[in-house]
Amino acid sequence: MSEREQLVLIDGSGYIFRAFHALPPMTRRDGTPVNAVYGFTSMVMKLVDDLAPHHVAVVFDSARKTFRNDIYEAYKANRSEPPEELVPQFDLVREATTALSLPQLELPGFEADDLIATYAALGEAAGLETIIVSSDKDLMQLVRGGITMLDPMKQRRIGDAEVFERFGVNPDKVVDVQALAGDSTDNVPGVPGIGVKTAAELINNFGDLDSLLAQAETIKQPKRRENLINFAEQARISRDLVRLRDDTPLPLPLSDLKRGERDMDRLKAFLLEQDFKRLLVRIGDAGEGGSMRAEPAVRSMGGTPQPSATTGSATSGSAISGPNMHGPNIPVPNIPVP
Repeated sequence: MSEREQLVLIDGSGYIFRAFHALPPMTRRDGTPVNAVYGFTSMVMKLVDDLAPHHVAVVFDSARKTFRNDIYEAYKANRSEPPEELVPQFDLVREATTALSLPQLELPGFEADDLIATYAALGEAAGLETIIVSSDKDLMQLVRGGITMLDPMKQRRIGDAEVFERFGVNPDKVVDVQALAGDSTDNVPGVPGIGVKTAAELINNFGDLDSLLAQAETIKQPKRRENLINFAEQARISRDLVRLRDDTPLPLPLSDLKRGERDMDRLKAFLLEQDFKRLLVRIGDAGEGGSMRAEPAVRSMGGTPQPSATTGSATSGSAISGPNMHGPNIPVPNIPVP
């Protein structure tokens, strides 16, 4: 057990999409898609039970448009709308968070990553060991002495060494590397012709982005020199896009993130409403029928009989093999308490 109290910040938006794409389509009795809700609830419940942190919060994106779109209108403009089956699950995931008795954070105009950065800084200042639960590379810039990341899919901690392995620089220089390399996923332009490896070499040689741009004329490679000169302002804009804000308004004070007792009646009611019998079994209350075999509601869309999670045999109306979260569809973090 860690000597210091822990603050665990869970990238809720990242969990939603990972669960949605990792689990087969599932619906509850009324036809509402729930695969992302199931995966999210199962993973977060296990994570919190394993880590047992003193402070914890699940952090969500509030909207597509943020202050970054005021800086660069095309920021994330290349992203498609979420799948139709996922849309009704966003609110249900927030209901799941409430049912798990966990604080949740979101703020219009800011990304979840900005809130994570802000609360990580608060936790560090308060002397808490801060753990960011996410596999998002954009959060690696936050890693430092009292702040680490936990990749729930690969079940590994991310510290300075892992950040250097990914970006070729220490965490405090990740923003400069991203500003040069850009990010096609988020529509961050960067500097043409410069990828992460070259960006890391340049930042390691010149110290930081400003020093590099100030000395761009000394670059030996003609095309690289030309691009650094011609796209200097684009690099600065890209830096503003990738740098996370750690001074956002606070939806809740840090003290409100203290983990309380789980309201089991509320959790059971939510799991029953979603037809998540197997999760009821996990918390020791299967309800009438006693097992998922008696519950046909949570099923693969299309009604095709699926292998039983318990026996591996095809059982009419049984749950798909994914929902017990121990099969090949989606790994559950088996994280020892630090």
